[in-house]
Amino acid sequence: MDTAGWTDTHAHLADAGLLSKLPSLLAQSVVYGVKRILCVAVDADSLDTIDTVYREWEQIQTAKPLVFNSVGIHPNHAQQEKPGDWEKVCDRVTDKRVCALGETGLDKYWDDCPFEVQLANFRRHWALSRQTGLPVIIHSRDCDVPMLELLRAEYRNGPLRGVMHSFCSSYEVATECIAMGLYISFSGMLTYKKNDSLRHTASRLPIDRLLVETDAPYLSPEPKRNARPNEPAYVAYTGRVLAELHARSESQMASTTTTNALRLFERMV
Repeated sequence: MDTAGWTDTHAHLADAGLLSKLPSLLAQSVVYGVKRILCVAVDADSLDTIDTVYREWEQIQTAKPLVFNSVGIHPNHAQQEKPGDWEKVCDRVTDKRVCALGETGLDKYWDDCPFEVQLANFRRHWALSRQTGLPVIIHSRDCDVPMLELLRAEYRNGPLRGVMHSFCSSYEVATECIAMGLYISFSGMLTYKKNDSLRHTASRLPIDRLLVETDAPYLSPEPKRNARPNEPAYVAYTGRVLAELHARSESQMASTTTTNALRLFERMV
């Protein structure tokens, strides 16, 4: 199993701003040592665009990262779900390139989807996870209390398989999530000057539960914070900060976080 290089565990390659220049983005990823990218879905329609990502990827004849994807419905998209959308998500889970469910979760920052709709959407992803064995990519924004309540309820069915994506909460939340079986993924926010408390949290977490991501096209890390859009290559900057926090070399942290990613996202192997 090759664990060299970075794995960007969360990028929205189907975003129009990234898809329009996919060959150059993937070429740049290779330069930065990125070997794998998980292309994350946000709704049923995005699955069709992800199909386009694969078609574009197949046409590239030069060196390129491996690309995998997730299937699911984002909490901010759950209100717009159309008849047949969930069935479309479920139909895709047997595709060998599908490594995860999501992103899904809970969001109280944007007031564009009733919370009960978000809860129901999130719970069915966990039911599908237990059915398929696929891990869940968890979006959590401004809702630590209800998030932990739901995760504890799901944990009664057994250890959870999934990742807290773009983590920006407290050490206490992180350790409880890890105790329930989850991984913690850090995005470019880890590099922002004001986020000393987040770096302190990251430095105290067990290294075998850590992942890195870009959340491209969002959350460009330092020193590329003014670059728009963010892109998978820049996961190396977040990885560099995480390596410093754990007194590891960049290559050691790349290998460690990739090993962790391959353990969680088993179809990536």
